Amino acid sequence: LRVVKFRRTGESSRSDEDVISGEHEIQIEGVRTELEPIELEDGAAVPKEFANPTDDTFMVEDAVEAIGFGKFQWKLSVITGLAWASNYAMEMMILSILAPQLHCEWRLPSWQVALLTSVVFVGMMSSSTLWGNISDQYGRKTGLKISVLWTLYYGILSGFAPVYSWILVLRGLVGFGIGGVPQSVTLYAEFLPMKARAKCILLIEVFWAIGTVFEVLLAVLVMPTLGWRWLLILSALPLLLFAALCFWLPESARYDVLSGNQEKAIATLKRIATENGAPMPLGKLIISRQEDRGKMRDLFTPHFRWTTLLLWFIWFSNAFSYYGLVLLTTEFFQAGDVCSISSRRKEVKAKCSLTCEYLTEEDYTDLLWTTLSEFPGVLVTLWIIDRIGRKKTMALSFFVFSFCSLLLFLCVGRNVLTVLLFIARAFISGGFQAAYVYTPEVYPTATRALGLGTCSGMARVGALITPFIAQVMLESSVYLTLVVYSGCCLLAAVASCFLPIETKGRGLQESSHREWGQEMVGRGSHSPGVTRSNSGSQE
Repeated sequence: LRVVKFRRTGESSRSDEDVISGEHEIQIEGVRTELEPIELEDGAAVPKEFANPTDDTFMVEDAVEAIGFGKFQWKLSVITGLAWASNYAMEMMILSILAPQLHCEWRLPSWQVALLTSVVFVGMMSSSTLWGNISDQYGRKTGLKISVLWTLYYGILSGFAPVYSWILVLRGLVGFGIGGVPQSVTLYAEFLPMKARAKCILLIEVFWAIGTVFEVLLAVLVMPTLGWRWLLILSALPLLLFAALCFWLPESARYDVLSGNQEKAIATLKRIATENGAPMPLGKLIISRQEDRGKMRDLFTPHFRWTTLLLWFIWFSNAFSYYGLVLLTTEFFQAGDVCSISSRRKEVKAKCSLTCEYLTEEDYTDLLWTTLSEFPGVLVTLWIIDRIGRKKTMALSFFVFSFCSLLLFLCVGRNVLTVLLFIARAFISGGFQAAYVYTPEVYPTATRALGLGTCSGMARVGALITPFIAQVMLESSVYLTLVVYSGCCLLAAVASCFLPIETKGRGLQESSHREWGQEMVGRGSHSPGVTRSNSGSQE
């Protein structure tokens, strides 16, 4: 037997003796499917299923940390990224391409064009909590597969919509399916060791950029010849590839443990160990069965109440500011600078509301550059998130965005305007990814998917409201609009600092704070005579 030492970084409520001990040892063996029978002194054989060379116990967190990052996680990264690119980035990017096309082709008034975008966010907002509940109740893989197939079905049907009312309903149903995409992050995070978790989740943003770039390039090829219907159909086809790859995806071992399915959890962990060429911990896997999962009230227990409320505001502010900046960028660039935007808006009012312009090659190029501007934000966030922590990273991102918004008061020229907008977008997108890292880490397995789902739902509320600020309020006052965005992000920075839990250097919680003591009692009752030194720390 080899002995591997690693530091447990699990739950925050451990005894003082545990903290003092610092490290613990776990005996591990090379991966094997069954144990050999052993002989007793009197010659009687012990059956294989009862032959356990150690009385030690371990949790899923222990196994994930011991197995480490390897071939399995690389495959999972690609599949999760495919979901992010095809089911999220591409479908969201279509909104900026489809709206002006239908505005011209069907002669839609401006409010109907805006409604075409808003209905997608309404669908996402209304379904995010539902997908989170399904993932907590029936499994992460189940919720993700259903949402992907849902989006695929209605995405293809959208290409056959005969009239405006049909495409409005169908795009709303597509948004309903997209609301389940964040659950891919939940499944992904639960298979990642602590040191790799933040970096891997942040790098998913790369797939967002790949998806948006691919969608723009697809539009350049398809729109002039085949039209928007084929664009919608072809954009949904990558989801078919992800749906096929879903059969390779295992269910989360953490979820299986919580639902009492010990054999399935062990089989999943052995599969990961085999693919990574790493050893499995010996001993008995601790079961923390919890039937009452995915309940909204669990987000408002005394331990999580303030965390939930502050996170809802942080996610709201993230989407409110991010999508607001996207809308403002177009307005500012068309005006040339901030000071002349009011006069330009007055000129536009005099035009017919049905006046339309098809997207040009230059417009598609601008879309590509705007997308690529998010890479610096991801790189900065990647560099600082494990150095200063999740809370400070989010606070810094909001503060930089707020500061750049205030600098726009100076009536800067086109070049400086471009720099400020790109810096603001880089940091707000990085802050968004930091929230995606923090949220799955802060909630226990029983409510992790629901917590992420409700936060995603609040983000869609922000995305719904922001057009009324970035477009309607902008007509009245540019400076009031900038004050709203700057003030909102300043408050979000303060909210990030007041989050009660820092998850940097901490493992994913298997169960709620309240139940940890019961788990530790369970360890003793299931493993008599264990002389194991557990340690934990909250950093």
